[in-house]
Formats: sequence, structure tokens, C-alpha cells
Amino acid sequence: MIGHARNLARLLTIARVLARHDALFPLESIALLQPVVLAARAVSRRRVEGRPGQKLAAAFTELGPTFIKLGQALSIRADLLGEEVAADLAELQDALPPFPFAETRKAVETELGQPLETLFSAFDERPVAAASIAQVHFAVTTPDAEGRTREVAVKVLRPGVEEAFQRDVELIHWLARLAETAQPGTRRLRPVETARAFEDAVVMEMDLRFEAAAACEVAENFADDDTFRVPEIDWTRTGRRVMTLERVHGTPMSDRAGLAAAGHDPVDLVTRVSNAFFRMVFRDGFFHADLHPGNIFVADDGTIVAVDFGIMGRVDRQTRRHLGEMLLSFLTGNYRRAAEIHFEAGWVGPDQSVDAFTQACRSIAQPIFGRPLAEISIARLLGQLFHVTETFNMHTQPQLLMLQKSMLVTEGVGRTLAPDVNMWELARPLIESWMADNLGPQARIKDGLTVLGDSVDRLPRILASAESVLTKIQNKGVLLDADSAHALRGNRRSFMQVLPWILVLVLAVLLYFN
Repeated sequence: MIGHARNLARLLTIARVLARHDALFPLESIALLQPVVLAARAVSRRRVEGRPGQKLAAAFTELGPTFIKLGQALSIRADLLGEEVAADLAELQDALPPFPFAETRKAVETELGQPLETLFSAFDERPVAAASIAQVHFAVTTPDAEGRTREVAVKVLRPGVEEAFQRDVELIHWLARLAETAQPGTRRLRPVETARAFEDAVVMEMDLRFEAAAACEVAENFADDDTFRVPEIDWTRTGRRVMTLERVHGTPMSDRAGLAAAGHDPVDLVTRVSNAFFRMVFRDGFFHADLHPGNIFVADDGTIVAVDFGIMGRVDRQTRRHLGEMLLSFLTGNYRRAAEIHFEAGWVGPDQSVDAFTQACRSIAQPIFGRPLAEISIARLLGQLFHVTETFNMHTQPQLLMLQKSMLVTEGVGRTLAPDVNMWELARPLIESWMADNLGPQARIKDGLTVLGDSVDRLPRILASAESVLTKIQNKGVLLDADSAHALRGNRRSFMQVLPWILVLVLAVLLYFN
């Protein structure tokens, strides 16, 4: 009861802010919240110019860090708010006034356990960036054992941001549960699961060790790539609330004039960005989910340098295969196969019509692929697919929504630099190579053998667990006669006798295909 009262009080405060910005529409859709909406409108209603999404973005900015992050998360959920609102939320600026340098010093010294001057020989008190969760300062490290110093960037969490987030996320969970209870039709959109995913993502973003680890993982994935790199992390000056990394020297991708003055070929840069993004998604299954121009720099030698690994996405191997085959089917006009993949992946239920979904796929793809090559957008294709989810009772796939948003942002980078080219066409050799390696017959056999190998690896544990359960059942006197128990043990022995031959067969096939 206390929790409900606390959430209701916080909701009234939020509703008043939404009302001041004429942005109550997200709450108006929940019937149980109508009294809250009416009260907020009565005391704070204003007429504000602009689109609904712009009003909502302004309200979220006033509500602070948690709601700025929530707005960014909702910008990939056109299925919840509509395409126009989602697009406006995508423009939400994650920027707030900087907090005082005294707080920065306190955070660094408390987290790292040493005076600031012991860690850094120079530290710029003015932050170069101040966002909702953290701000960044440039600094120079104190000399190491060999007398060398390094230019670094130091990211520091905002004071009190964790407590503010915990208070607001409790309300978000409450609203998600309320929506599912009051409006069962929303369950298809998984509001409770979405709230949990949002909490998990921001909790990880507020522990800067996770961001540092993500940067290191991407750096390892691209260790042999001379076209893309990640700044090196200084782990001795990194903790939960402070992260120190190599300072990046280069031209921001957003600075077209600067890139041109430095002599960089825009088509070459777009190729490098698209190749890096494709490798992250399809080769590694671990991708930068916020690859906007402000997070990309171009070094003097043309190397792409990415920063800000707080928001990352993962796509498992099976989903990558489904996604790759689906895109290939769309590109070749095989809409029937594109529809079948949705059923095979479990994205559309078996009670739906494959023929009807094939028709929907054609209606989505043909207007997109009928455009000039430079205007073809794979991200727009995925976005249109998600728009038909309600018709076919298609369950929301959060990992694909994040991927679609990331592709849209990356395509925006390409269109900014080279509006007359299609970034996926530039990456076509890489895409075709990946598809040949991962979607061909030989790849299918290898995948099948991998699954079989994993199953074989698990069998001893499964059998041991089964025997343990059998023993417990017998000890507790459950009706299981001696003949049945003997047969179960006999089957186990028989299987273990055959198991070596299964392993030999698997090994022989693997050697043949390698």
C-alpha cells in the first residue's frame, strides 16, 4: 500500500509536468489513470505549440536524467507511440548543465582512493560534455615508471543519479504492470519486459566499469582491423563511478567541412563506418547502439574511432542467421521466404497465415526497393515490418528494435557524408561474403553439428541429474517399481556405450568440412 501511495504521488508530479508541456497523451491511453490525467490538466494545462513528440521530449528534459533516458529508449518503440512521436524522441538531446568541479574532484578521489593531483598532472575543470548520467573532462596523467604521461578523457557520473533513477524506475515498473493488468491487449507489446530491459540497460550504463568492458570487447573484436578502432581504457584510473580512457584526436564525423579540409574521402568514410557496423552486428553479435556522428571521430590517417560504449546491443547467432536470411530474401524479392523466416524464428505465431504475411512483406518492401539506390533504407524496411506487428499478433523483439534504431542512426551518418550513395551497397562485398559463409549449405551443416556437439556436452550433466532425481524419488517412496528403475539405469549404460561412436562420427564430419 505504501508503495502504491508513493508511486501515485510521484505520478501526480510527473503528470503536472506533462500537462505543462501539453504532453499527457501517454497517460491518457491507460483508463485507470484518467483521474490523475484530469487532475493534472485542471491545475497545469497549457497550450503549447509543436508536435506531440516534441512536447513529450521537452517534458522529459524537465523531468531529468531518468526520463531523458526513457525518451531515448522509447524512440525505438514506434509500435508503442507511433512513428512521428518516436522520431521526435530520437532528437531528444541527452545534455544537461554541468555539475560543479568540486563534485567531480570528490567523485574521482572517493572512487579511486587517491588525491586528484596524484592521478593527474593536469585536469581541465570545465567539462567538454555534460549528459544526463555523466560528464567528461580532459586531463593528463601523472608520469608512469618510465616518465611518460598520457592525454586522457575522464568520465564521471552525476552526483545522486543512481538514487534518482531508482525512484523513477520503480514508478515505470508500476505503470507497466498497471498497463498489462488494465489493458490485456498491451501484453503483446511486453511493457513489463520492456521496463525490465530499460532498467537493466541504464543500470549497466551507470556502472562505468561495464562501459569500459564493452569498449575493450569491441577493441578485441577489431584488433586486426586498421580501419576502425576504440580508445584504450586506463583501468588503473577506472571504477564504478569514474572511467578514464585515451583522449581521441580527430575530426568529429558531424564536421563535414572539417573532414573535407583534412582531405578525407566521404565515400571511403561511409564504407568504413558501414563495414564496421555490419561486422559488429553480424560477425560479432555485439554492436554499438548509439553510433551517431557525435560518437564517431576520424583520425588523420582516416581511421574511424568510436567512443561512448554505454549503450550496446547483442544479437545471438541464430537471430543473426534469421535476420541475414530475411534481408537476403527481401533483396532478391523472395517475399515468401522472407515471411517463412518470421514463422521459423517464432516472431509470428503458427496460427497466422503465411500467405497473408507474404503479401504484407511485399507491400512493405516494394515501395522501398522501388526508390533510387541512394534512398533505399534497410532500417526503414525493418521499421515498416514492425508496423504490421499488431495485424499479425507479432510479439515485440526488443533486440531487433534496438538494431533497427541503430541502423537508422548509422544510415543517417552515411546520408550526411555522402547523400548520393547507399552505404549498404558500399558494404555489399562484405555482406555477400558473410552470407556465403553463414547461409550456405556447408554453414548449415556446421551449425547443426555445433548444436549436436553442445547437446553431447550437456548429456553427462543431464544424465547425472536424472539419476539424482531417480534416487530422490526412490528414497521418498514414489511409486516406481524396481524393474522400471533397472530399465532406466540400463538405458543410461547403453547410451554411454554408444556415446563414443557418436563422438567419433561428429569429429569425422567436422574434419571433413574443415
